[in-house]
Order: sequence, then structure tokens, then C-alpha cells
Amino acid sequence: MKSKIINCKEIIDIEQIKEAAKALREGKLVIFPTETVYGIGTNALLGSSVEKIFIAKQRAQDNPLIVHISSFEELINIVEEPNEIEKKLMNAFCPGPFTIILKAKSKISKVVTAGLNTVGVRMPSNNIARELIKRSGVPIAAPSANLSGRPSGTDIDDIIEELDGKVEYIIDGGKVPIGLESTVVRVLDNKVHILRPGKISPEDIEKLGLEVEIDKNILNEIEPEEKVLSPGMKYRHYAPKTKCVLVYSENNTNLVEKINELSKDKNVLVIGRSNNLKQYISKNRLDMGQSYEEIGHNIFSLLRKADTYNVDLIIIEGIGKDGIGLAIYNRLIRACEYNYIEC
Repeated sequence: MKSKIINCKEIIDIEQIKEAAKALREGKLVIFPTETVYGIGTNALLGSSVEKIFIAKQRAQDNPLIVHISSFEELINIVEEPNEIEKKLMNAFCPGPFTIILKAKSKISKVVTAGLNTVGVRMPSNNIARELIKRSGVPIAAPSANLSGRPSGTDIDDIIEELDGKVEYIIDGGKVPIGLESTVVRVLDNKVHILRPGKISPEDIEKLGLEVEIDKNILNEIEPEEKVLSPGMKYRHYAPKTKCVLVYSENNTNLVEKINELSKDKNVLVIGRSNNLKQYISKNRLDMGQSYEEIGHNIFSLLRKADTYNVDLIIIEGIGKDGIGLAIYNRLIRACEYNYIEC
């Protein structure tokens, strides 16, 4: 049976949102847009329902899920009282593309937390998501809407082929504005530890007068036996089916020359910035945009599109790690399975 599509691209259809919210409350699966990526969600209080998400996504059970709420008032039901730094962070960045790890109350299913005593909580700013969560009356556990390991879904065209028929409803809100999953942080010893980078950058957090530490696993491969506190830290992720390599240089001439060297006598696709694209010798090229914001918005759709080229290798331009560049780098290095060349 196909999933029911709810069209909210132009206006929010409240009656159908109520219908989808009831399905969520009852433990059924619903795909919905946020400002970051699309999510696949269900009632976070029902462990047996949350298990359906892992089955639909083919996701490992030790990979925790983020719980979505629509207001601060809902926090009291699912987590212990946040400390002053945690409150400062939430007041600054919620609602928005921001997830904070807090101590979970027993109401939250251990299936959601992967057996941890903490849970990631997020309040999306997307109006469709907020309306849906509010009308469901329950916290919603929701990872990104994609098969595990594949690029996250940023519009329903990305999603339908993989997940149609596995969920009750798919709410179409059009292409999401950001295109990268939320920043995930945890406060430890009065420092803000970034576990997954996103639109909210280390620099944004430092502007609050807070000390920031970037988790080593953002830039490095995590050990298989290591427990993770955040989604997106473990396992093959964001990847096309085709082998990829990430190439970076601070010198743009060196970058172009290296990519052309790797392209010689090979069937490759180059994903590069707008200003460089015409310089590449490969006839297969995809434009990632020029600014970090453009690249972040486009990258998951491009990684999906890349597989349609039937090439032997995908070569991707790397970018700097400042601001949102850190989040883009994190997604690209994971998509390339740590195949990286710096020249």
C-alpha cells in the first residue's frame, strides 16, 4: 500500500495535519519536513512504534534518535531540569536547527536513546513540523527520512523511492531551506561539546560567551565498538553507491589541477563549485554552488543525483572548515568514507 501524500507546499492543510498527528500519537510513521531535512517520526513514548523507524530505515539499534518538541513547556515531561548553560543555548537557538543532549526521564523509550540515560531534543522552526508535533500531543522521535547510509532527504522526490509504503503519511513541504541536519551539542564541565556540526556553527555558540570543544569524531572515523551520543557519528553515512573521493587545497589552482589529474583517462563525475566547474576536463560535472549556504543546501540532492551518472568514481571539491563549512566537510568526508586528498 502506498503512503498518503499530504500537500502543504503552498498552505498548511490543517485537517490533514490533524489526521497525520493522530497517526503519530497512535504510533504510526509519518514523514514530515523541517528546516534542516525531512524526518521520519513516531510517538517517542512507544518503544514498539519507535522500532518501526529502525526497520523502515534499516538503521542500527545503537544509533540514538532525536526527539522533537513544539514548545519549551513540553520539555518537563521528557528531560530533567536543564542547567544554566543548557538554558542559555536553548534560548538562543530554539526553535531552529539545533539539538541539545539532556538527561532523559524514564518516559522516553530506551529504544529512542539506544539504552543511554540521555536524549537529544530539538524544537524545529518549520511551521509544518511545529503544527504537527503540537497537534499530536506527544514528543516525536524522528531521524532523517532516508535509508541508513544514504544521503538525507531534502524533498519528497529524494524520499519516495526509498520509503513509500513504509509509512502512513508523507507531508510534502517542498525543498527544505537548509539541507543539513541540525547541530548537536552536549554540555560537559561547563563546555559546549559539538557532537555533530550543522547550521549553528562553533563561532555562533562562542558569541554567547561560552567555551566550545569540537568532538574528535567529527573529523575522524569512529571505532566500531564505541558508543555514540548523537546520530551521524557512526556507520557509513550520507553516501552515494558510487565510490567517492574528497579533494581539498587552500590553493585553488592546485585543487583544479589535482582533480584534473585524477580525472585523466577515467570515467569520473566531478562535483565542484560554480567558479571552477568549466576548468574540469571531465564531461560529467555537477554544480554544488559557490557559497557555503548554497553548497549546504544542495549537497544531499547532488549526492543522490551523482549515482545516476554511472561513473567509476565521484570526485568532490572540499571546502574550508570555518562556520558552516565544518558541517559540510563532516558530511562530505563521511560520504567519501574518509577517502581524502589534500594538495
